[in-house]
Amino acid sequence: MHEPIRVVAADDHPVILFGAEQALLRFPGIQVVARARQSTELVKVLQTMVCDVLVTDLAMPGGQFGEGLPLIGYLRRNLPLVPIVVLTMLENATLLKRLSEPGVTSVVNKSDDLSHIGQAVQHVSRRLAYMSPSVRAALDTLKMNAGGKNEEVILSKRELEVVQLFVSGMTIKEIGEKLNRSIKTISTQKSTAMRKLGLERDSGLFQYAQSNGLLNRSSHVVDSDHGLV
Repeated sequence: MHEPIRVVAADDHPVILFGAEQALLRFPGIQVVARARQSTELVKVLQTMVCDVLVTDLAMPGGQFGEGLPLIGYLRRNLPLVPIVVLTMLENATLLKRLSEPGVTSVVNKSDDLSHIGQAVQHVSRRLAYMSPSVRAALDTLKMNAGGKNEEVILSKRELEVVQLFVSGMTIKEIGEKLNRSIKTISTQKSTAMRKLGLERDSGLFQYAQSNGLLNRSSHVVDSDHGLV
């Protein structure tokens, strides 16, 4: 008899965490051994328990290890042997593609059937990649639109600065006054950033900021490491 796959599940929304756990329990070979609600709790659990697969939300604010890509990067550096299944509401293909760079081989969109979480766990436990249907469709579309090219998107420091201030709640006019730039310049830099990221709506900027761990960062701090998407 095979040993069960020991899973740690993390999400800051209790309902989603409960739903994910219930979905995983439908798979006889999977055992949920611990739960976490933010990064501080998650890291403590992973340091004290044996975990075969981590299932974690991407947007999980409030912990000392951050959220989004900074948290994933920390986990990959410090726990490189634990495969990760990322749960997310991200729909933008460019942002989804960015997840694969720190070594994430499985992404499940929360809008897809929850059974895909269990399938993802089964795959990554065997070191196989798994993307839920909507994630796979978005990435396939990106690949087709790129014509097979694998281009890295880089926001300039000024574009990133504008994005950070915008998602912090400031208007274009307020950003212009703070940075001593014209409204036209700020608007152009915001539009250019959105075009580079393949975003059409402002809501996409908030998803970008959240996935890159920028929402909880001080608005005057711009780290060049976060300019890569």
